[in-house]
Amino acid sequence: MLDYVVQVTRDATRIGPQHHEGLRRVGFDDRAILQITLIASWFNYINRVADALGVGRG
Repeated sequence: MLDYVVQVTRDATRIGPQHHEGLRRVGFDDRAILQITLIASWFNYINRVADALGVGRG
């Protein structure tokens, strides 16, 4: 799961069916894969917004 989340963060355009199959092989169903993707994406989004607005900087 963490490898998948790292790939979503670094370059989600390179996510393919093989990534989802890998998650399924270790026990995640489609709903869990969706939740993992949504949570990782939301955190990436919110962190980029905060960075762009200078949140947390002096």
